[in-house]
Amino acid sequence: MSELGRKDFKNPVDRMAHVAITRFTGGLSPVSLSLAWMDWAMHLAMAPGLQAGLLEKTSHKLAQLAVYVRQSIADPASEPAVEPLPGDNRFRAAEWNSPPFNVYAQSFLLAQQWWWWAIHGVRGPSQHHKDVVWFCARQLLDMLSPSNFLLTNPALLKSTLEQGGTNLIRGWQNWLEDQERQTAGKPPAGVENFRVGEQVAATPGQVIYRNRLIELIQYSPTTTDVLAEPVLFVPAWIMKYYILDLSPDNSMVRYLVERGHTVFMISWRNPDSEDHALGMEDYLRLGVLDALEAVGKICPQHRVHLVGYCLGGTLATITAAQLGRDNDDRLASMTLFAAQTDFTEAGELLLFIDDSQLTFLEDMMWDRGYLDASQMSGAFQMLRSNDLLWSRLVHEYMLGERSPMFDLMAWNADSTRMPYKMHKEYLRKLFLNNELANGHYLVDGRPVAISDIRAPVFIVGATKDHIAPWRSVYKFRLQADVPVTFLLTAGGHNAGIVNPPGKPRASYQMETHLEGTPYLDPDAWAERTPRQEGSWWPAWQQWLVQHSSAQAWSPPAMGNAAAGLVPLCAAPGRYVLRL
Repeated sequence: MSELGRKDFKNPVDRMAHVAITRFTGGLSPVSLSLAWMDWAMHLAMAPGLQAGLLEKTSHKLAQLAVYVRQSIADPASEPAVEPLPGDNRFRAAEWNSPPFNVYAQSFLLAQQWWWWAIHGVRGPSQHHKDVVWFCARQLLDMLSPSNFLLTNPALLKSTLEQGGTNLIRGWQNWLEDQERQTAGKPPAGVENFRVGEQVAATPGQVIYRNRLIELIQYSPTTTDVLAEPVLFVPAWIMKYYILDLSPDNSMVRYLVERGHTVFMISWRNPDSEDHALGMEDYLRLGVLDALEAVGKICPQHRVHLVGYCLGGTLATITAAQLGRDNDDRLASMTLFAAQTDFTEAGELLLFIDDSQLTFLEDMMWDRGYLDASQMSGAFQMLRSNDLLWSRLVHEYMLGERSPMFDLMAWNADSTRMPYKMHKEYLRKLFLNNELANGHYLVDGRPVAISDIRAPVFIVGATKDHIAPWRSVYKFRLQADVPVTFLLTAGGHNAGIVNPPGKPRASYQMETHLEGTPYLDPDAWAERTPRQEGSWWPAWQQWLVQHSSAQAWSPPAMGNAAAGLVPLCAAPGRYVLRL
């Protein structure tokens, strides 16, 4: 192909056109959505039997509703025609059992059932396209739910009558405050009570290394003796590191330090447009490998417990695979928190991953040089729009009640960005092409594979994780040639990991899969493995102890002046504060 031909593929006029379109579509590709809809609609148009079945199902749903209405008039406690889906709490309040609100709720749930069957019952469209159509239909259904409107929500209506409408006034004030904060670029209300370095990210330590991408924090010891093997955390660069060092009662870092572990933390620099050319190779070399080199100079001759969270876990896996491939035995173990390495079952995030969607996303990032956090948070909210969007709007803007801010919410509002090249490579190489799981991911021009990893592995999945579904996380076992301990905890992507002892209703399941033992599918594993009450942190910490040497050591010095590693500033450092 000629040079002109290659340049035509990246014509800036086309890119600017895509950027303009995404400003109206929220970053979504209209081509991708149209292809999905046409695939479904054309197959439905050519299915007269299914069309007749849909008419029959419509009649059946109306009959179900009519029977329920008649029975509920005679007995308000009669069985509903349809129950909400698991986790759908919109109609749980007792007021929804009274007419006419029970009819509103049942009509909505029956319509939701009908649409699910109408979309998934069509034969011929690709599963991806059916999932996209159902996702869009669900967004519309959630928006039109009777729970979102004053006159059709009995709990909201009751509260408004009791308060004489003052709740609506408070809700209006809440909305105005949020709009003012958003326009001014301020964080949500209440975040100011969780200042980084004071209420959160307050575990004492020093930044002992800095490059253009990371600061490396070494935490101050609190015990007389420590375990020989240090712990190096690799957080996701999509988030600030201090989710692992929240308030003192919620800090995993503090928990480990108090139990005799020497802990290091990578703090990623928040990129801007000048960092658009930073790629996955930079995050590997300037990030994990540089951090490992520094840790090795402070704790020489001791192997390292490498711990990765979310995207940081994927990068930690690539690092461990490269070290194993190159016969480098610096790792004592590897732990992954809610991290995927095989992306074929990555949940609803895959709805936003196809060639068309990535083209529009890449052009949107090309315009700025990075992906803005608001665009990422919008996509995550859409995955759970019922819980994260509409229920919140009703609670804060109609009931007029502010949910109290807490440390995890404050951290979630402290957003980050991702550079153009890195995010493009991550989405195409890992999400779209699944190169790591397929053994095609290249480091230094040679492929790495999960089977190259030589250190024992501990993996944590969360039951309600919609970003890294636990069944997808579990698939690491299929390709590993080392003992893998899998732990399934209750909770979501963040709350399941921030799970200190003393947290109510905490539970987990854990089992070690040894080489040569038969493989169990995730559901069979969950059914067979006993559940244990309480936080999983002590079980993991004991696992670290079991994979450490028995000899106790004096805590290492803060940095290593002889190796050029001197304390630069106190934790939490400059990068997390954007200084």
